[in-house]
Amino acid sequence: RAPSFWVWALADPIAAPLQRVQVIKGWEEGGETHEKVFDVACSDGGVVDPATHRCPENGAQVNLADCSFDPGVGAMQLRTLWQDPEFQAGQEAFYYVRALENPTCRWSTWDAIRAGEQPRSDLHKTLQERAWSSPIWYRPDTTEAL
Repeated sequence: RAPSFWVWALADPIAAPLQRVQVIKGWEEGGETHEKVFDVACSDGGVVDPATHRCPENGAQVNLADCSFDPGVGAMQLRTLWQDPEFQAGQEAFYYVRALENPTCRWSTWDAIRAGEQPRSDLHKTLQERAWSSPIWYRPDTTEAL
């Protein structure tokens, strides 16, 4: 049976709300390593598309004049029970969870605003903070081979 994961992420109460939670799966096949990202929980009532495994955009925006963001968009927590839809019992794999906040200003944008300057044109003005779990390893049952 495919493993199931109870995924639960909490937002930092003094940071931006969460936009989505993802499970990243990695495996080796034919001597090559692969990774696939699955969105598993979406904010603002969004539902993961079963074909693409992606959340719809939640419309979160940043006001670049003062780096404020809309605290009414996003979630303070996201949770779900997820099962790998592409599980193969004989294949070793690893999984980890990644939580993504809504976009916020990059530090260099904050510095430019405080200094009364225009942000640097060669850098993105916003970024999306992320948090990761430790990996969870799946190994097929090898006791029959012993």
